[in-house]
Amino acid sequence: MAPETVLVVGSTGNIGVSAVIGALNTKRNVLAVVRNQESAEKLFKHVGTREGITIAEADITSEADMLRLVKDVKTGKLPAFQHVYAAVAYKATIPYLLEQGFQDSTWTLCTGGMGDVGLRAGAALTQGALYSLANVACRDLENTNIRFNEVYLNLRVEVDESAKQTGFFKATDFAADYQEILGCPNVRSSRISVFDKKDFTQLVHKKKRVDWAFKKDN
Repeated sequence: MAPETVLVVGSTGNIGVSAVIGALNTKRNVLAVVRNQESAEKLFKHVGTREGITIAEADITSEADMLRLVKDVKTGKLPAFQHVYAAVAYKATIPYLLEQGFQDSTWTLCTGGMGDVGLRAGAALTQGALYSLANVACRDLENTNIRFNEVYLNLRVEVDESAKQTGFFKATDFAADYQEILGCPNVRSSRISVFDKKDFTQLVHKKKRVDWAFKKDN
């Protein structure tokens, strides 16, 4: 049986590098979306290997580019994927995963605590939309073949080279969080909170509930 593949969108960022490492550590392959070949080389350097990684060049902010990527997967130009780690490309990838029907597909979204505390306005302002996306996806995909989870990260993670200089958390360590998610089929439609290093390996998760929205005045 061929190994499963994880599509990592934004694979050269701090969190993307961590996701790639986590996927490889579970013996899965990675389809890494990068801007160009220079970015690909940067990814290989941070991860420490080329083995198991297929590169796909695309503009992750372009819906057309992401749809083209999925089309290339369907036609066999790129390897099929069963898992996604991303903060974009939801519309482009969810129909493909549903159509494929793999029974333990996952779609993992990493959000940041900055949206709640208001630090770094540019990044913080985008988090509200991602929180809402996570809520909708958890509800809509609850009874499908896709395990959607939100990783709510309240720590700063950096690629190892940078983390050694700054003292923040290493991407190679945070990779354990994604390994745990991939290996826990009972965790779905949940927010997985990361407030401390121990949370990398001991998942703190809470299922998102919508029943309160239908509460009636009795």
